[in-house]
Amino acid sequence: MDVNFRYSKKNSYSFAVLSPLLPEAGFTDKPLNGIMIYSFTTQQAAKIFREIENVETDSIFIAGGPHPSGSPEETLEYFDYVVIGEGEETLPELVKVLKEGGNPGEVKGIAYKSDTCRIIETPERQHVNLDAYPCFDPKRLRAPIEISRGCPWGCRYCQTPRLFGREVRHRSIDSVLKNARYYDDLRFIASNAFAYGSDGIHPRFDKVEKLLSALHELPDKKIFFGTFPSEVRPEFVTEESVELVRKYCANDSLSLGAQSGSDRVLKEIRRGHTVEDSISAVECCLEHEIAPAVDFIFGLPTETEEDQEKSLELVRWICKKGGTVRAHYMTPLPGTPYASAVPSKVSNRVRRELGKLALGGKLTGYWEKQRKV
Repeated sequence: MDVNFRYSKKNSYSFAVLSPLLPEAGFTDKPLNGIMIYSFTTQQAAKIFREIENVETDSIFIAGGPHPSGSPEETLEYFDYVVIGEGEETLPELVKVLKEGGNPGEVKGIAYKSDTCRIIETPERQHVNLDAYPCFDPKRLRAPIEISRGCPWGCRYCQTPRLFGREVRHRSIDSVLKNARYYDDLRFIASNAFAYGSDGIHPRFDKVEKLLSALHELPDKKIFFGTFPSEVRPEFVTEESVELVRKYCANDSLSLGAQSGSDRVLKEIRRGHTVEDSISAVECCLEHEIAPAVDFIFGLPTETEEDQEKSLELVRWICKKGGTVRAHYMTPLPGTPYASAVPSKVSNRVRRELGKLALGGKLTGYWEKQRKV
């Protein structure tokens, strides 16, 4: 039975991690006969479901990733199996069982429909040790080096702690170095790069420096730390952490998650930091000649027009100071406390002002509901 990953640029990081564990699997841009493996987010779900609904192949369809993990019942209306959460151990075991005609009910960490169409979720699987698995297969598909997984904060809009747990796990320095040899420019995946080596709440910048120092000793490498596809939390941006970037790294910007200019909203979404933390982080960056690239979410469920005005005020201040802003419109994600929440409408004035900043090149992203494709 052939096995294939349904590849797209949007799921390349996920499949880079999983492909070394299924070396027999190929990559395809359309459904084929055999076992088909998908990974997708909520934004991609409608398009993927349409593809499966109209398929004419003789396939067993497996789904994983953020949306299927958060909404297995909906996903099983189209797919045969859902891998819930991390796939390093679950996916190869499920594929092996299916190829050998075994009992999928013995595979931990999946959901599927019984012969009577009852949804069955098997027992949860323990989170993996990152060092036990490669970041990618260098001969097939590469991705930035994942240095940490999990998040202790539990923001109400975010899937990360629900998918990967609230205990932060870190890849060892030796493992990071082993993966780093395949790159000239080093980029990383983590929910908070400055939390490397810590519990995610109390910084351990000594651990961060050990990592960066070891990477810096590698010949002909440029280190980009705390930039996309990673970011850093505002309260982790200090004199010490920013100096580490200046000392060891090539990037002259940092990606920060401020999310709102309203302390009331930050408390409501359980963000775990204040507006003052965001202001201090921006000022710290600028003092060290590092450009802050700051994320904001508009349309959070309890957000009022007054809250939006406060966010707009902070956005303007950041742009005036020389930083940039990435705007996002709130998307309710399955498996989160806001899964069924209704995003608030962004006021006409705030929309106009954000549009002006975008035209001036200081703001990117979107601040209105996007049409599903």
